[in-house]
Amino acid sequence: MSRDDFRRRADVVRAIPLEVVLTSWGAVRDRRDQSRWHTRRGPLSVTGTQFFNWHAAQGGGGAIDLVMHLGDWDAGQAIEWLGRQLGCQGPGANRRADRNGDPAACTTGLTLNCESSSSRGTPWMDEDQPDAAGPRRRPQLRLPAASLAHLPHVTGYLTEQRGLAADLLVPLIDEGKLYADARGNVVFLMVAGKPNRAIGAELRGTGNRLWRGLAPGTRRNAGYFWIGKRGSKRIVLCESAIDAISCFQLHMRLHGTPLQEECICISTAGVRPDIPWLRPLLACGYDIHCAFDADEPGEAASRRLIARHPTIQRLRPSRHDWNDALTAGQ
Repeated sequence: MSRDDFRRRADVVRAIPLEVVLTSWGAVRDRRDQSRWHTRRGPLSVTGTQFFNWHAAQGGGGAIDLVMHLGDWDAGQAIEWLGRQLGCQGPGANRRADRNGDPAACTTGLTLNCESSSSRGTPWMDEDQPDAAGPRRRPQLRLPAASLAHLPHVTGYLTEQRGLAADLLVPLIDEGKLYADARGNVVFLMVAGKPNRAIGAELRGTGNRLWRGLAPGTRRNAGYFWIGKRGSKRIVLCESAIDAISCFQLHMRLHGTPLQEECICISTAGVRPDIPWLRPLLACGYDIHCAFDADEPGEAASRRLIARHPTIQRLRPSRHDWNDALTAGQ
């Protein structure tokens, strides 16, 4: 890319509002201070085009500086991400940001220790798989905008109807991994790479007619929603984000010690035996358990997954799924 091309691309994305960038990154605006945003790098104060991270004592101006800060990237990677995520992609863009977040390099959304818009979204499916007409063009990721007004309803649904512990949800909300959208749906952010780059989201309805799906453009083969402690060597695979949180919560109680000290629970965003980001984790020596639902699809997928990777162990919920097991014991 020539210097002039680089400058033109930079000029296109530099003026993107910081609020748009933060929402796309999965940050959540503080309910009491509208200029404050909660991100995975700590709280940011935003005034116009300027931002400042008080924890890191760093700041800057404009969308490029903000993405460089959030992702710990250089300017080229930040411009690439802004163009790809927010619809300003130009020709000849490089793929450095993708390579940095490639699960095949064992740099997953957990930052694992290994050296080797419709709010309804789409159903559980891969949007970048080929079909009979040939390879599909990968759709642009469109994450739902966060709605603080609907956050109390969403947290009430998760705690009262799903039995999830509030003290587990608060850190997820603070880190931007869980938020409410404008329709009152729960959004579970799916990430990949050392900077926890957003690659999609699981959506869960909270009204009388329950449904679940993926945000448009989600690449579930590239990352996942997770809960746990970085550095843990035991990983539990669940079918959904709610099941992952439920499984995490149940094992905290069963073992009598905080599960954060010993386990990570990951959502595979649907029951499936072929998970591209799993092989690098196995190569890194993680102790992996398949905790899919106790029904025929879950059992069948578990058998096929274990046949592919014999070191994986089956962990079966006592009820149909982990949330059923959690709520049954309350």
